[in-house]
Amino acid sequence: MDESGGSGQPRSGTDETAEQQTDRTAPTTDPTRPDAPWRTPAAPTEPPAAEAPPAERAETDPADADPDSARPADDDPAPASPPAHRHLAHTGTGPEKGPAPQRPEPRGGLLMGRPFGVPVYVAPSWFLVAALITWVFGGQLERVLPELGAARYLVSLFFAVAFYASVLVHELAHTVAALRFKLPVRRIQLQFFGGVSEIEKEAETPGREFVLAFVGPLLSLVLAGLFYLVLQPVEPGTVPGVLLAGLMISNLIVAAFNLLPGLPLDGGRMLRAVVWKITGKPMSGTIAAAWVGRALAVAVLIGLPLLTQSGALGTEAVDNVGMDTVMDALLAAILAAIIWTGAGNSLRVARLREHLPELRARTLTRRAVPVESDTPLSEALRRANAAGARALVVVDADGNPISLVREAAIVGVPEHRRPWVAVSGLAQELSDGMRVSAELAGEDLLEVLRATPATEYLVVEETGEIYGVLSAADVERAFVKAMARPS
Repeated sequence: MDESGGSGQPRSGTDETAEQQTDRTAPTTDPTRPDAPWRTPAAPTEPPAAEAPPAERAETDPADADPDSARPADDDPAPASPPAHRHLAHTGTGPEKGPAPQRPEPRGGLLMGRPFGVPVYVAPSWFLVAALITWVFGGQLERVLPELGAARYLVSLFFAVAFYASVLVHELAHTVAALRFKLPVRRIQLQFFGGVSEIEKEAETPGREFVLAFVGPLLSLVLAGLFYLVLQPVEPGTVPGVLLAGLMISNLIVAAFNLLPGLPLDGGRMLRAVVWKITGKPMSGTIAAAWVGRALAVAVLIGLPLLTQSGALGTEAVDNVGMDTVMDALLAAILAAIIWTGAGNSLRVARLREHLPELRARTLTRRAVPVESDTPLSEALRRANAAGARALVVVDADGNPISLVREAAIVGVPEHRRPWVAVSGLAQELSDGMRVSAELAGEDLLEVLRATPATEYLVVEETGEIYGVLSAADVERAFVKAMARPS
C-alpha cells in the first residue's frame, strides 16, 4: 500500500511537454540569453576529463529558493515523495538509506506515541468519523439495550476508540513487517475511514511485497478470532457482549474489504506481487492491480446501494428513497472515490519509481570554479565563462569549500553593480546536508535533497574533491522530463 504517500508529485506533462511547462514559469539560466547571469554567448561545451557535462539544465528555481527567486510558489521542487502504505478499513475504509538528522519531522495531526520508533498521528478527520460512529452505534444500542438511556453514547464512543485501536494494530503489522525488511516507515496516521502506514521504499522482491501486504488483513482476522473467543463466555444482550460482537464483526469487515484484489487495498498489493512474480516486471503487476482497483471502485459505487436496497446485507429492503438510501449512496461514492484515486496514485508512483534511476548526481552536476570570498562577482563570472562553468564555489585560503553562490542571487544583481559586489554576499554557507556524493542516484539522491532543502548542493567525489554543483532545479527538470516519457 504504498502511498503514495503521499504528495507533491510533479505534473506529468500530459497536456504540454515538460520543457513547455518549465519554461513558462522559471527564470532562464541559458548563457546565450540576454538575461542569463553569465551573459556570455560562447562557453565550452565539453568539461575537463575529471568532470561530466550536465545532462540537463533546469530553467526553474526550486521551491526552497530565495525570496528573490522568480519561481512560483506552487511548484514543488522535491520531485518525488515516496509512496506510503494505505488501507481501507471499517465498513468504509481503513485503509519509503536512513534519513538525515535535518529531515523535518512529519506531521499529520495529534501525536499519540512512537511504537517501534514510528510516530503515530490522529488526523483531525478521525474525530469526525468517531462522532459519526458514536451516533450510529448509539442508535443501534437504543434498540438492543434501551435501558442504557443516554449512557449508550459513552458505550458507542468506547466502541469507536476500540475499533480504531484495531485499525492501529492492522497498521502496526505492516510497520513491523516493513522494519523487518529494512524499509523505513515515516509515520502511521489514523484518519477518515481508516489508517495509513507511510513506508518510504518499495519492497525488493514480490515475495516481500506479498508478505508486507498480507500481514495487515491477517492481523485483523486474528483480532476478529480473539474477540470471538472472548465473546463465548459473555452473556448475550449485555454491554460487553454487544461491544465484543461489534468489534469482531468490524475486524472481519476490515480484513475482507482489504483483501479485495485491487489497488490501493492490501489485496491489490498482493495481486501486484503475484503478477510481478509471474511476469518479472513490477510495473505489469501495478497496472493489473490498479485497473482491477478501478473496476472495484465502479462496483462499489453501483453495487453497495443496490445491496442495501435489496436487503442482501441483512437489512430490510427499502421500497422508497429515504435518508438511509441517501446515506448508502453517499458512503458508496466516498469509498469508490478513495479506491479510484488510490489506484491512479499507485500507477503514478510506479511510473515514478521506474524513472528514478535516470536521476544521477554525476550526470546532473554543473561544472564549477572555485573563487575566494572577496572576489568581485564580475571577476568570478569572467572566470566561470572562461572555464565553461555554470556555478561558483566559495573557498578559503586553503581551497576548502565554505559556501555556494546562489544563482537566484546572481540574477538579482544588475550588471553595472557586479564589479562592486563580492561573491560572499551572494553565497549560502555549506551545511553537512548540502554535500552530496557524486555517486548518488535515484531514491537515495532524492532522499538527501529532501532531508536538506536548498537551491544548490556541493557535489564531491569519495575522496572529498570538489566535483561540481548540483542545482535542485536541474534535478526537478530532469525528473519532469523523465516522467513525461511513456513507460
